[in-house]
Amino acid sequence: MAQPIISIHNVSKQYRLGKIGMSSLRDELQRWWERRREAAMPPGMKPERPQNFWALRDVSFEVEPGQVVGLIGRNGAGKSTLLKILSRITEPSKGEIHLRGRLASLLEVGTGFHPELSGRENIFLNGAVLGMTKAEIRRKFDEIVEFSEVAKFLDTPVKRYSSGMYVRLAFAIAAHLEPEILIVDEVLAVGDAEFQRKCIAKMESLRKTEGRTILFVSHNAEVVSRLCTHCVFMERGQVKSFGPTAEIIAQYHGHKHGLRRPGEWIELNTLPRTGTGRATFHRVRFRNSSAANGSSDAQKIYSHSRLNVDLEVMANEAFTAHSLAVTIFSPSGIKLMNYDTVSTGDLVRLRPGLNRFQLHTDELPLNAGNYTVGFWLESHRGAPPVDWIESAFQIEVSSPPDTDVWKKPLSDGHVVSSFQLRPVDESLGQLAS
Repeated sequence: MAQPIISIHNVSKQYRLGKIGMSSLRDELQRWWERRREAAMPPGMKPERPQNFWALRDVSFEVEPGQVVGLIGRNGAGKSTLLKILSRITEPSKGEIHLRGRLASLLEVGTGFHPELSGRENIFLNGAVLGMTKAEIRRKFDEIVEFSEVAKFLDTPVKRYSSGMYVRLAFAIAAHLEPEILIVDEVLAVGDAEFQRKCIAKMESLRKTEGRTILFVSHNAEVVSRLCTHCVFMERGQVKSFGPTAEIIAQYHGHKHGLRRPGEWIELNTLPRTGTGRATFHRVRFRNSSAANGSSDAQKIYSHSRLNVDLEVMANEAFTAHSLAVTIFSPSGIKLMNYDTVSTGDLVRLRPGLNRFQLHTDELPLNAGNYTVGFWLESHRGAPPVDWIESAFQIEVSSPPDTDVWKKPLSDGHVVSSFQLRPVDESLGQLAS
């Protein structure tokens, strides 16, 4: 039986918040003296010591040759830290890692490049770092240049490259210089859509025709589903689960988020999120607008029913948001519907304190099943999100009792739908519970 190409056993990584790690004898003696001096101080006079933070705790799993493994989890779950340890950029505090093959990694824009050297020189430098001979690099040189699309700037120092050019050249080198293990972080998101498709196609080729092993980190569930045979679900520095991709993605998107019934208020302010904090999603309520109030159908969401969404946003300051979106994901994590103010041209004007909105959706072209709902708020195009809850909770869509409605076509892929957004004056109290 073949050995795993990557073996990770009880790997942990600890950082000291607020301080850079110390390793010299002088620093250790100083720390020892400080501890003795603090022990003699009255309790109220002891200085605050920097806290220890475990970025990884007892991470263990194995990757077989030829597998493409996706690492998924929220921001701060420890995915990038693990990849840096595998790439030997940093050492684990505890545990062991065994790599049985040559490794190439693409973690950050420009990693491994010398800014003063040209693109041509960096190709040879990176190849040498990966253990390639000059003859091997020359044999792959033309393919690398063609794939990266930087032939015109090949003799220009890479410090003058844009971030997109950096990524194109770095990925081309990593993918063409025949490593047995390729590690790719979210850095591909820097490239344009066409180049991302090109990179994904190349990674699929590496997996299918050359049997390479790939570790891939991405928040794009569709790409992970298409590319990866297995997934690792990480949470708070630990491995939550490891298994087939479809199973793990479904677990990730449904994790801790039970089914919610129409008409009930759902608290959003305590959910894990990413954002600048200028404003946060506070509460939300879904209601079936296709059913009469008080009817039994009002407590269900049917295929092709319309929804009223009552949404509350808490803002710390007054500003106008470029985009407010409600996203519906399939059980496997694929984005099916994106109700976004960008599609309607609406501006979301927020004032300090609680802001209330009503959203009226189009008919839901969804099959019966459970779907995950996420929320997005952006101040201006391309900026970091103000608030982003990737998976807030799940809703159940039922088959409609009306057979004529059931004959309408349903969604089996990406659907970009519009909705109407209406601010609600607080004095009217229309969304008060």
